[in-house]
Amino acid sequence: MELNWTHEAISDLARLYAFLAPANKPAAALAVQALSQAPTILLTNPYVGEQLFQFEPREIQRILVRQYEIRYSCLSGTTRVTMYEHNLAIGPSSRDFSVEFDDIE
Repeated sequence: MELNWTHEAISDLARLYAFLAPANKPAAALAVQALSQAPTILLTNPYVGEQLFQFEPREIQRILVRQYEIRYSCLSGTTRVTMYEHNLAIGPSSRDFSVEFDDIE
C-alpha cells in the first residue's frame, strides 16, 4: 500500500499553517505535522474511515483528527489524501473514526 497527497491536500495544510503561525509558530507546526502523519494509519487499514456516499460513483472516505476532516480515496493499492477541512460546520457522525493528536507518534 502506498500513501500520497493531492496538490489540494498539500495546499490545505499550507493554508492551515499560514493561518495558525502568526499566533503560535510551534503550535502551527505541530498541528500540521500531526495532520500530515495521521493518514499513515490508512496504510494498514485503508477502509477504516466513513464512506461519503454523496461522491458516488467515486469511493471517497473520511477520518476525523480532532477538529479536522481528512478525505481520501483508495485505488489500485494507493491511498490518496484528497483534502483537509476544519469540521466545525460538518458536525459529528456516530460512525466517525477519530484520531487524537496524542495517538500519533
